Amino acid sequence: MKKVFFVVFFILSIVVNAQPIVGEWETYDDKTGDKLSVVEIYKTGNKYFGKITHLYKDPLDSVCEKCEGKNKNKPVVGLLILENLEEDDDEYNGGTILDPDNGEYYKCYIELVNENKLKLRGYIGISLLGRTQYWHRKK
Repeated sequence: MKKVFFVVFFILSIVVNAQPIVGEWETYDDKTGDKLSVVEIYKTGNKYFGKITHLYKDPLDSVCEKCEGKNKNKPVVGLLILENLEEDDDEYNGGTILDPDNGEYYKCYIELVNENKLKLRGYIGISLLGRTQYWHRKK
């Protein structure tokens, strides 16, 4: 019985740890620390994506006025802001992040600081030219 319990526990721990960034994450204002939104990160194939599912401060019917192309005037709730991130050892990179405040796309990478905290860096060109945010897992 102990062996069966150990095997089940081991398999569950692999499954749970296989996609540690998948889930809902709260974003925060860099200056005030106020909660801004909830982003749901999910995996499709071998790539990770993220969409805004809730806004805390802005009206829920806000649109991305400064976005261009397919996202022009699209509702912010439901907006795909993280695209095409790939797992690379202890970080997720190779994708982009959309800033709905200015409509600009940036290269980005994500590191899992701990099971409930993400470090997300958006940048232009090289990662030295960018901004870091910390997101917290929604409880």
